Amino acid sequence: MALADPSPAPLIDGLGRQISYLRISVTDRCDMRCRYCMAEKMQFLPKNQVLSLEEIALLADLFIARGITRIRLTGGEPLVRRDIGDLVRRIGRHLGHGLNELTLTTNGTQLAQHADMLADAGIRRINVSLDSRDPDRFAHLTRGGDVRAVLTGLNAARTAGLAIKINMVALKGINQDEIIPMLRWCDDQGFDLTLIETMPLGDIGGDRTDHYLPLTQAVDDIRADHNLIPIAHRTGGPARYHAVEGMQTRLGLITPLTNNFCGDCNRIRMSCEGKIYMCLGHEDHVDFKSALRENGPCAVGPLVDRALRRKPARHDFHIGTPATHRHMSVTGG
Repeated sequence: MALADPSPAPLIDGLGRQISYLRISVTDRCDMRCRYCMAEKMQFLPKNQVLSLEEIALLADLFIARGITRIRLTGGEPLVRRDIGDLVRRIGRHLGHGLNELTLTTNGTQLAQHADMLADAGIRRINVSLDSRDPDRFAHLTRGGDVRAVLTGLNAARTAGLAIKINMVALKGINQDEIIPMLRWCDDQGFDLTLIETMPLGDIGGDRTDHYLPLTQAVDDIRADHNLIPIAHRTGGPARYHAVEGMQTRLGLITPLTNNFCGDCNRIRMSCEGKIYMCLGHEDHVDFKSALRENGPCAVGPLVDRALRRKPARHDFHIGTPATHRHMSVTGG
């Protein structure tokens, strides 16, 4: 299936923001069931509704031709997708030829067997979700996960030469007491740390309000022991970074509820079923899969511009009410 000659028009949304960053969910499936992310019993998509790896690669080709310079592979858990290495290598061939960076977000459970492949394919840094290092608390948060598998994966990734950033969702009454120890552990390990406010996406079978921790509180706790200095470092996403006095690690903050970051959004997201979501917090989308399967890549180009015109000014998150019916795993983190 050959790609049509792409339009050279840059990816500019209806508000004048240039889009250079594409996040691709390669699967909605995950080998854990984190309480703030999923319901305990999830109904995953049937295989025929999920893009094939070849289709994902074709769409990535098209977006790179239109000016996407950074791609992040997400899920669900991307490393549970069979033959994921084929996709990583296929997209990785664009590095230095239109694509500046290919990254991945993972829960770390499969890293031990995939770290060398990721490095060989051109990935230089990864985000690893880790909300607790306590085995019992981790098992509770993930509904049965084994933190030892994640720690083994982190060691493998570091040995493979991958830079690592830990993503930690801050949860009041659950892991709030681990935030400062996690920051110090990351400094010891040579990792960066990003704290994230829980996002109201999908029905998780419970109320997120009880465990919502505004990061203003977490920052106040950290500042009692360590001075924080805002720095210009960016990784393409919404995190705003601080240097931590006395440490080498950088602290990122993702604050969808306490400090909206949408004004300079440079991102769009493609779900594993080929839907482009212009915003994580909205249901509005454009279906690329149907166009691709019915009429080939030539039909996708006009849909890109339609999607950009419909990108909203901002999300509309409220902690007590899910912003979308979609779980985070469908759209990708």
